[in-house]
Amino acid sequence: MKIKQQLYSQCQQFLDNRLQTIQKTINEIQESLTTETKSSAGDKHETGRAMLQLEREKAGHQLAEIQKTSQLLSKIDASKTSHNVVLGSVIYTSKANYFITISAGELEFDNQKFYAISASTPIAQLLLGKTVDDQIIFRDQNFTIINII
Repeated sequence: MKIKQQLYSQCQQFLDNRLQTIQKTINEIQESLTTETKSSAGDKHETGRAMLQLEREKAGHQLAEIQKTSQLLSKIDASKTSHNVVLGSVIYTSKANYFITISAGELEFDNQKFYAISASTPIAQLLLGKTVDDQIIFRDQNFTIINII
């Protein structure tokens, strides 16, 4: 069970890092907007402000996406196990290992690689509901589910 909690913590850290980056970006844009107001005049000023507003809007969307992903992650109970693949499952297959949670890329635990993937990814869609010894065909590759935690 320790493996699932460790992978969960790594996903949480991934989100925290993204959140800090976005908040830093928003703060920098806000600061630029403030200095842009003080120092510029005319058309150049308006163009600069418009560009900063667009950047702030984009960062706001990214922030909302991170918050949505964080809510999804908080719904996962790392202490639960299941006989079939569900959100929060750690899956060992003959090709790769997966943690169905959020898209956080490659994680490592105990010298083993795991791919943190969202339940909406094509591979997760194939895995959801499956049990040990089920066969999966993904991108012309055949693999077997070895274990589910």
